[in-house]
Amino acid sequence: MELLNLSLAELQALLNTVQAEIKHRETEEKANAKKQILELAKSYGLSLDDVLSKATIAVRKPVEAKYKNPNDESQTWTGRGRKPAWVQAQLDEGFSLEDLAI
Repeated sequence: MELLNLSLAELQALLNTVQAEIKHRETEEKANAKKQILELAKSYGLSLDDVLSKATIAVRKPVEAKYKNPNDESQTWTGRGRKPAWVQAQLDEGFSLEDLAI
């Protein structure tokens, strides 16, 4: 079948047929994927609720601050990562981290 030889009506009918087939195949593939996912979960002893449960996702808890700025107590630092400028300034003035501990 050469597309150039088809009339507009024939092309539109062909388009409708192709779109319907695409939708049908998408539905089949999704159903097969769902079946495979459920079988995989079952092989590991997991239920659908286990897989979808938010409790199984590790949630990082915020780290509590260990140090605070004696000049501005709203400024805190957990002791992780790069030292804030206020910590470095306090250390440069002769304070120790123990002096800044909460």
